[in-house]
Amino acid sequence: MADTPLPVVGAALPIALLAEYRDWIVGDGRDLEIQDAIYPEVLDGDWRRRAREGRALLDGHTGRLGLHGPFIGLSLNGRDPQVRALTAGRLRRGLEFAAELGATHMVVHSPFLFFGANPFVPHAPGPRAAEEGAFVRATLEEVLPAAEQAGCALVIENILDTNPAPVRALVQSFASEWVRQSLDTGHAFITHRLGGPPPDQWVRETGPLLEHLHLQDTDGNVDRHWAPGDGALNWFALFEALGDLAHRPRLILELRQPRDLPRAAAWLAGRGLAR
Repeated sequence: MADTPLPVVGAALPIALLAEYRDWIVGDGRDLEIQDAIYPEVLDGDWRRRAREGRALLDGHTGRLGLHGPFIGLSLNGRDPQVRALTAGRLRRGLEFAAELGATHMVVHSPFLFFGANPFVPHAPGPRAAEEGAFVRATLEEVLPAAEQAGCALVIENILDTNPAPVRALVQSFASEWVRQSLDTGHAFITHRLGGPPPDQWVRETGPLLEHLHLQDTDGNVDRHWAPGDGALNWFALFEALGDLAHRPRLILELRQPRDLPRAAAWLAGRGLAR
């Protein structure tokens, strides 16, 4: 890692806070993820105006831009076709927001729960894994043409996943550059406490499919979204694994307190991990 430039961490922020952090983001060419499309009231409101405001505030931004897609009350693996249609419709609206903003990634939450007694076994025996995968593909196949048209990759984030295999298999099943994986470090660390692999192993097992990370720390008990260094996650191991990749995924600090963003970047920089 010492022979290559340090990666630059980005941030997840709502448009309302862009003006406050604009110099830090734009001045350093940091990647950015806009959070507004998470909320149904935004998607049902004047989201085009909001997206245009965000784009104007980011004039001169040279980093990569993304969007956190809607997930509240939605499921990618609904058995009911009407539920799948609702989810697909919401995701398409998120992609319209992304296109208006100029975003090139949209985070989608993994629907997978854990189905085995051993955290290293992806699912229990039987047809359930294949059935759930089919439901997810049926949902996302309705969304993928909009993602391609918008030039916006869907990145599927681990939520309750105890190991990376089910999501990796799902992403591979599309054989598309527009469906990739996302790693939330805090989520992975919590499931590591339950016996799953640590976040750095997720990076190694996901490899070239890993397009995006949410960087957040935790004590392993609750989804804290603390700044790196405030919890118990092994950041040295994580960045060592990232340094072994042939590409550079988007590194997005997703913190509970946005005021901690500069401090988080400084902590990583002080340890020679990122800037």
